[in-house]
Amino acid sequence: MSDDGHQHDGHEHVPSRQRRRFPGISSRAYEHPADRSALVALRKLSGFDTVFKALSGLLPERSLRLLFLSDSVRVSDEQFAHLNDMLRDACYILDLEKVPPMYVQQDPRPNAMCIGLDEPIIVVTTGLVELLDEEEMRAVVGHEVGHALSGHSVYRTILLFLTNLAIRVAWIPLGNVAIMAIVTALREWFRKSELSADRAGLLVGQDLTASMRGLMKIAGGNHLHQMNVDAFLKQAEEYEAGGDLRDSVLKILNVLPRSHPFTTVRAAELKRWAESRDYQRLMDGHYPRRSEDRDTSVSDSWRESASHYATHVKSSKDPLMKLVTDIAGGAGDLGGRVRRGFGGFAGSAPQDRPPTDTPPPPRDGE
Repeated sequence: MSDDGHQHDGHEHVPSRQRRRFPGISSRAYEHPADRSALVALRKLSGFDTVFKALSGLLPERSLRLLFLSDSVRVSDEQFAHLNDMLRDACYILDLEKVPPMYVQQDPRPNAMCIGLDEPIIVVTTGLVELLDEEEMRAVVGHEVGHALSGHSVYRTILLFLTNLAIRVAWIPLGNVAIMAIVTALREWFRKSELSADRAGLLVGQDLTASMRGLMKIAGGNHLHQMNVDAFLKQAEEYEAGGDLRDSVLKILNVLPRSHPFTTVRAAELKRWAESRDYQRLMDGHYPRRSEDRDTSVSDSWRESASHYATHVKSSKDPLMKLVTDIAGGAGDLGGRVRRGFGGFAGSAPQDRPPTDTPPPPRDGE
């Protein structure tokens, strides 16, 4: 029995330090505003759960469960016992009553996922287990438990199914376009859900440095002596602020096919949240409870999401976001700024040129 009253079955891998528990915590406490507003709206839809349960006959969930059971290693007291401790500990801290089954899958690529319609399943790859140390892995397990608590596994399973379906019907032009439109929208939500789950991982591990190390290793491998967290975060700042409008467009195109945000961006987002007043209040025990979820207002969630994006756009150093801010503010000479933007736009206002009576010299041939 640990200091916090949690039964750990005497496993040696459980850390000695005491970490805060969050009884009855609602996933709204850590969800990214865009993720939260989408989930609140979906949960409020009449018959939404029934529709998705009906889809379970079409989705390969039973097949996936049998596949993991037959061809992966199920985490338990007898197998990967230290991961089993982490899993139960994460569920205890986030007050998730039913511990989801967890599997280790042979795959050199570091990855983890939480899928399932009826019940969530957590899967981690051997590449991830071998890459991360104890505290880094604890944050990842908390990340996946956060997905389970938020109900993300349902939508992630739908996305997995539709992505595979799009590949199968790629020869049908209109059918593929329709499916890919849905997939693109789900991917945008999925990326925001990853930011939410990163926050859940921090609530479980309660070690920001370990969370940063884990993200850095996912980006650059197991060479910590060759990497530096501060320098890694500077990459995120350079990525967000650098370049001109062409780079802003390329950023959008680069991220569209991805299921996860870029790793440096995830690290910067998590650090900002860890330094926020919201995080401090949460750690002090002031957070929304699950018992209050049914009273959550969809309109309030949308307003909060809109407010977040407005603040993000205003504070962003990205050239395109600065241009959007200027348009909203009615700045002059926007046409000129756009033209200059595709050849070195850096977000600064154009300097007024002094008037001159001297005509420009004629060009050859004039």
